[in-house]
Amino acid sequence: MLPNSSAFLLLTSLLAAIPANADGIYTKKSPVLQLNQKTYGSIIANSNYTSIVEFYAPWCGHCQNLKGPYEKAAENLNGLAKVAAVNCDEDENKPFCSQMGVQGFPTLKIVTPSKKPGQPRVEDYQGGRTANAIINAVVDRIPNHVKRATDKDLDKWLGQNEERPKAILFTEKGSTSSLIRALAIDFLNAIDIAQVRNKEPASVEKFGISKFPTLVVVPGGDAEPKLYEGELKKKPMTEFLSHFANPNPDATGQPATNPKSKPKPKSSKPAKAAPVADDADTEEVPDAKPAGVPPIPTLATPESLESTCLAAKSNTCLLALLPEQSEEAAKSTALESLAEITHRHSKRGAHIFPIYAVPEINSGSQNLYNALGLQGSKSVEIIAINARRGWWRRYENAEDFGIAAVEQWIDAIRLGEGTKEKLPEGLVVEAKVDSESEKPKQVERDEL
Repeated sequence: MLPNSSAFLLLTSLLAAIPANADGIYTKKSPVLQLNQKTYGSIIANSNYTSIVEFYAPWCGHCQNLKGPYEKAAENLNGLAKVAAVNCDEDENKPFCSQMGVQGFPTLKIVTPSKKPGQPRVEDYQGGRTANAIINAVVDRIPNHVKRATDKDLDKWLGQNEERPKAILFTEKGSTSSLIRALAIDFLNAIDIAQVRNKEPASVEKFGISKFPTLVVVPGGDAEPKLYEGELKKKPMTEFLSHFANPNPDATGQPATNPKSKPKPKSSKPAKAAPVADDADTEEVPDAKPAGVPPIPTLATPESLESTCLAAKSNTCLLALLPEQSEEAAKSTALESLAEITHRHSKRGAHIFPIYAVPEINSGSQNLYNALGLQGSKSVEIIAINARRGWWRRYENAEDFGIAAVEQWIDAIRLGEGTKEKLPEGLVVEAKVDSESEKPKQVERDEL
């Protein structure tokens, strides 16, 4: 092992010997932002967003292997955090890479905003080289600027910075959704954002809220509150909030020196309230019965279930457990929704966790029911299970197996939100390989 000074000198000499203008790994169409020293300052260091930055060299095999997972992470973190890369092969970047303490490739650093503008906290990323691991590490460090307001302190919060617009999400949920957290970062110091639960009767009555969730904007001054109506996507919600204040310059991932102009208001007339999905994202669409969509694969034997999702090295699987006594309508809706979600991601080149149907003819499903305490259930169950990390999570909304509800639950898992249960001992098994034809199915384990 070389001492740090020797490693630094060796890296510097290697960088100096590399030809200039080397082609980078990421294309212009890549979701990964490509930086140099100047744009690092404007896009990353001065940003309100948490970022992860990869320092790489195109000739590095480990860097090339990381490209796929890193771009998947960038796609999934779009609107929540910034995923960027610096090509240390380029002459203009070599001093910057050395300045950032890069001593090998790839080096990843997580950059978190601090109270001092332009002086973020920078830490080395020490996690796994999979999209899921990168996403989890970054999401854990995303600031939450959403005020949790109650009947006791809502009026006080509204009275602070009275001329500044304020947005309030009235919701039945106790957790803060990723969408509202992202909007709070987009409009930091421009619009204050709070969340109020339906258990706060005085606040609910004050704004005449009858549906949950509902988004209300208090423009400031003597203006009347405005209720949001529109598509359940970040872009139109951002445009609506932009009627009251400009978003931060880098809200769309652009440099702070090149902000987009404020959208022109379509109408200042208040609209009727429309429900806003707590975890709605840019892919939210209405439920619809899919047509011509391939069904999800079936794990029909205990061996296939064990080798695919319960082996010691298995990562996250989504399983639809289908008891014979469950209602056919519930089975059909759940399977169609899961198939459509898989098909939708596949069409745009994105990936989610592998999803399987487990019928009751698979005797392993009964063992799974018993081990997870579901043995009394005669209904369809959708669960996420990660044998390698030892956790599982149940889809609790048995009344709604529609596409939007199920996809919202899947997105929460992908972003590390919600509570996971510990897997009981004895459920995870070593993969069995009795013959060439019975080898465990190989699943791409860094799929999301």
